[in-house]
Amino acid sequence: MPTHMMMALPAFLAYFAVALVLLGLFLLVYLNITPYHEVALIRAGNNAAAISLGGALVGFAMPVANVIAHSDTLADLAAWGAVAGVIQILAYLVARFTLPQINQDIPAGRTAPAIFLAVFSLTVGLINAACMTY
Repeated sequence: MPTHMMMALPAFLAYFAVALVLLGLFLLVYLNITPYHEVALIRAGNNAAAISLGGALVGFAMPVANVIAHSDTLADLAAWGAVAGVIQILAYLVARFTLPQINQDIPAGRTAPAIFLAVFSLTVGLINAACMTY
């Protein structure tokens, strides 16, 4: 392995570890904000739960990835990752307000509201990521 790669490896591992912690924390909060149990629903084969949760995760990961590419410190990554998580939670709450029956639709396996939620999460995540270019 070239020397420059070996020298960059600790930074890569540190950023990757912080990103995984942020992802885990976001997932923990998101799963506790929603009134249904996505993991159990996904294990039971509920496509709507998988679609909506997948969209939320990717919607969160996009700004985190952008911050990794543009930040100078792990503290920047942690702070902006927290902002990204709050924005994604707010996106879910807006979608829930827009479609109040989504709390019943996703556990029932209705994919149309789940697709809307996923696309909304991705859209917010994309805009969020673009705003985090500094």
